[in-house]
Amino acid sequence: MANNVTETLIGAVVLAVAGSFLYYASQLSGFSTDTNQYSLSASFRSVSGLNVGSDVKLSGVKVGTLTSITLDPVTYQAVTKVSIDNDVQIPDDAEIKVSTDGLLGGAFLEVTAGGSPFMLEPGGEFVYTQGAVSLLNLLLKFGGGSDE
Repeated sequence: MANNVTETLIGAVVLAVAGSFLYYASQLSGFSTDTNQYSLSASFRSVSGLNVGSDVKLSGVKVGTLTSITLDPVTYQAVTKVSIDNDVQIPDDAEIKVSTDGLLGGAFLEVTAGGSPFMLEPGGEFVYTQGAVSLLNLLLKFGGGSDE
């Protein structure tokens, strides 16, 4: 009888741990149904290094999460959707760009606020974007001795 109680308790602990991992994974992947956020989109030439779940930062503070990356078949640009916290309003002339934490750090989206008094509405789109910059291409350009 004591053996059955022990097995039941261990099974309950395993289920609780599995449930917490599922909750954490849903929050990290952007599949959560968080109603305290609104969605914006942006198109980039390159989103190298970004993944769904990457941070969106404004002045170094996380204000949102990258929720999807798709390819526009007409323009061949990467179309991204981000979720921004409701308490953060973004001016409609803000710039969003792909940045990295140092040379070996992970990529994230960095928002630079503009000076417009008008804010992006939920479902709006960033007009000013800058894609990922390849460090290898920069080194080849400056180190290759090309006069282009």
